[in-house]
Amino acid sequence: MVDALINKVISVIVTPLLTLVFAVAFIVFMWGVFQYLIATSDPSARSEGTQHILWGVIGMAIMLSAYGIINF
Repeated sequence: MVDALINKVISVIVTPLLTLVFAVAFIVFMWGVFQYLIATSDPSARSEGTQHILWGVIGMAIMLSAYGIINF
């Protein structure tokens, strides 16, 4: 009974939440790539784009790890 409840919570709440947060991290990553490519002459804007790329990659790695742990 408890196992069924845990599986239901994971499939209804946790998995969609992980997917949503992964999508947000991907959008942050893509925004960073866009900023990096557009701001060729502005070093501060390129630095900001690099930071967005870094945090997007970190966010996606964390979400993939969480998904892997849940499925393990």
